[in-house]
Amino acid sequence: MKVLLVEDDPSIAIVITAALEAEGFRVSPCDSIAERDRLLAGESFAALVTDVVLPDGDGIETLGRVREQFPAMPVIILSAQNTLDTAVRASDTGAFEYFPKPFDIDELARTVRQAVGASSVAGDDVGDVPIGQGLPLVGRSAPMQAVYRMITRVLRNDLTVLILGESGTGKELVAEAIHQLGGRRDGPFVAVNTAAIPAELIESELFGHEKGAFTGAVARHVGKFEQAAGGTLFLDEIGDMPMQAQTRLLRALQSGSIRRVGGREEIRFDARIIAATNKFLEPLIAAGQFREDLYYRLNVVPINLPPLRERPDDVEALARHFLQLAASEGLPRRQLTPDAAELLRRQPWRGNVRELRNFIYRMALLAREDIVDAAALQPMLEQAHKAQGETIEGGTSLEVAVARWLVEARPPAGAVYDSALAAFERPLFAEVLRETAGNQLRAAQHLGINRNTLRKRLSELAIDPEEFARRG
Repeated sequence: MKVLLVEDDPSIAIVITAALEAEGFRVSPCDSIAERDRLLAGESFAALVTDVVLPDGDGIETLGRVREQFPAMPVIILSAQNTLDTAVRASDTGAFEYFPKPFDIDELARTVRQAVGASSVAGDDVGDVPIGQGLPLVGRSAPMQAVYRMITRVLRNDLTVLILGESGTGKELVAEAIHQLGGRRDGPFVAVNTAAIPAELIESELFGHEKGAFTGAVARHVGKFEQAAGGTLFLDEIGDMPMQAQTRLLRALQSGSIRRVGGREEIRFDARIIAATNKFLEPLIAAGQFREDLYYRLNVVPINLPPLRERPDDVEALARHFLQLAASEGLPRRQLTPDAAELLRRQPWRGNVRELRNFIYRMALLAREDIVDAAALQPMLEQAHKAQGETIEGGTSLEVAVARWLVEARPPAGAVYDSALAAFERPLFAEVLRETAGNQLRAAQHLGINRNTLRKRLSELAIDPEEFARRG
């Protein structure tokens, strides 16, 4: 079987050719669109592997006619332009797979093998999606590439998506991107923060209510499910939803219909569901605070959004993006010097992208010069960290850690103490066991608690003291 490789970088072409030949393929390499079309006109190929930026044009823009002429030939796209725009454009062509550079050569070879063996090409029935400027996500790091690839996989279907990520990572932006780029973009995007709605009102907000359903219900209210008809319903902070509302939500997702509070009519809804949470739901399930069946109903396609500390290479691009936004909103137009951008890159950004955005806006307002260097930036960073109870190196006091935990973990009312105790005990016991080399008697004495109490808590927390015993 023959594979056509279109790559203008000779070193990359050599590596790919060798990997595919090791898989048993015969490879015809070329370095331009013109040469690609000439080879396609004269030979048959089992697959096409193509770069995007080529000497005589855009490898994606010119794929339309190739797809028309060879609809059964899988296409795999490679690109160093690692943006969401590129990933979506690649998906729009019906490409079997998209690989941002640098990529794993073994994974590419396996993917070509899978593509050739597939009975149909993913996306043959994909319609055109208008791609323009203003896409909501910024970043070209490897962790964000994984996010972009997951987004492109859900654009052509209505599968339920669960976005997982810390506070401030941009979960709602991912949901908006899925909506704006998907088939429901002409419908409404309705966002609901389930943590911000009082427990007694959340069912009415989601499902609506009939007149007279409860005290104060003076008229019929159409809920978020109906408001999102034809579009997308985004349920943020789903981990904070009360148990009773979870049961109603599960029923709605299972049946595809809702019933207003105080009503009898079953109303079919037509909305894509995207949920998000900054919590680990598995511990909540184990504690009986989140329904396991609802978790599996929501977690059809999980998208893990990385914290900013795991993608520091994106900090400069985000900072410059926020400076442009700040200027467009009337703040002074500022620029960062390279040393200032590097200083930003080294910060912990525990509040993630939201914290970076707020800082950049504050910097745009308070900076004395239009061009901000590291010397000017340092005092502003120190002030920001001081306001958070931190040093510039990121050291955190116990009081600040507890305050941050309360904000980020959002333990449910009535369970704050137990949740905090469980969160505190695990690292405490682990550290003491590490100091005592796994000796439970010494650890209990060090903690000032009964050995049987320690043993019981270690068992409940699934902590194995043997892991901390010294060897040899």
